[in-house]
Amino acid sequence: MAKKRKVDNLLALAVLSTIVERPMHRYEIAQTLCERGKDRDMAIKWGSLYTVVQNMAKAGFLEVVGSERDGARPERVIYRITDAGRVEMADWTRELLTTPEPEHHRFVAGLSILAVLPPAEVIELLGARLDALGRILEVARRELGDLTGTLPRLFLVESEFGLAMLEAEAAWTRSLRDELIEGSFDGLAQWRDWHDRGMRPSEVTASIERGVAEN
Repeated sequence: MAKKRKVDNLLALAVLSTIVERPMHRYEIAQTLCERGKDRDMAIKWGSLYTVVQNMAKAGFLEVVGSERDGARPERVIYRITDAGRVEMADWTRELLTTPEPEHHRFVAGLSILAVLPPAEVIELLGARLDALGRILEVARRELGDLTGTLPRLFLVESEFGLAMLEAEAAWTRSLRDELIEGSFDGLAQWRDWHDRGMRPSEVTASIERGVAEN
């Protein structure tokens, strides 16, 4: 089970992994994260970054080492990682690599109430999702291909994982859609019947519960 952390926003870990290289101000941290494509893994917003850096400083993971001013721009506070921050970064990384945690996925939420839509519409919607996934996969493969050979693989493994997950989702979605089209999906006839009879969701739920009780 994941432990309770003083700052539990994953953006904090990204900040620690960046600032460990050298002291930086917040704008430089954000710029470095975006240059390395971390904005694809998480939302990097100025307000969130400001709060995360402040909280990490309060927790003792970062410390102020100076400031600088560029022309008329506001003064920029420069931070560096502390020994406690290095320990937190390593410990958090170990936890993420070893401890599976349930992650909320919008697609799963939709699948959980699939019965509210008729099978024919679900087939159409899954087809639209596959089209969208195809476009996303095309971009992801191209971006990974462009980076391969220019960066050590050590810095590309998260992109490889993301691509693998997208491919797995597309394969599973395609398989489900094929079952619905071919008619091999278990319970498909009953599902169609519910919608042909115009049953309300509550009636569908009651019908399923009766079937479970009878079995």
